[in-house]
Amino acid sequence: MKFFIDTANLDQIREAQNLGVLDGVTTNPSLMAKEGITGRNNILKHYVDICKIVDGDVSAEVIATDFEGMVKEGEELAELHEQIVVKIPMIKEGVKAIKYFTDHGIRTNCTLVFSAGQALLAAKAGATYVSPFIGRLDDISTDGLSLIADIRLIYDNYGFETQILAASVRHTMHVLECAKIGADVMTGPLSSIEGLLKHPLTDIGLATFLADYKKGN
Repeated sequence: MKFFIDTANLDQIREAQNLGVLDGVTTNPSLMAKEGITGRNNILKHYVDICKIVDGDVSAEVIATDFEGMVKEGEELAELHEQIVVKIPMIKEGVKAIKYFTDHGIRTNCTLVFSAGQALLAAKAGATYVSPFIGRLDDISTDGLSLIADIRLIYDNYGFETQILAASVRHTMHVLECAKIGADVMTGPLSSIEGLLKHPLTDIGLATFLADYKKGN
């Protein structure tokens, strides 16, 4: 499973990259604003800055919701850097845009997916990634992980190449459960990845080893 980090914070991206397990980055206008990055030119520059840090794909989101606007923005984003994947919302015009980009060799990430039917449409249109938001489903007492399982079954049934990018991952157990189900990618905060490092027996064992070493020196 690929590990993406969902942020616009360059320091966190560098930290994840230095850990040696980062495969890509997802971000959105809200995360950009959180880092104080506003204005079209500044946002575009920030996407390039992210691409310079990571080796993998970087999802860059369009703002437009009409077909022509998404195509214009998406082509502009794709020209920024070869690592850019154009992030398109799961709406009717968005599906049309995904098909357009597929036909023109531009990779896409279909975002704001909350049902298996939406994921099926995205795959039919040729999306590179589909992003079901499992954390937001959990927030409304719906099992987000069941959606990942449903999409995995449908994609495997028909051999769709669209990658399941589990989004809105909130914690380490989300990561592990998505790995068990067979999500191709997870994206979440740095803490959800670093949480995989932690186990009390590791801490106890290391403390014991160090204490025994000191006794012999």
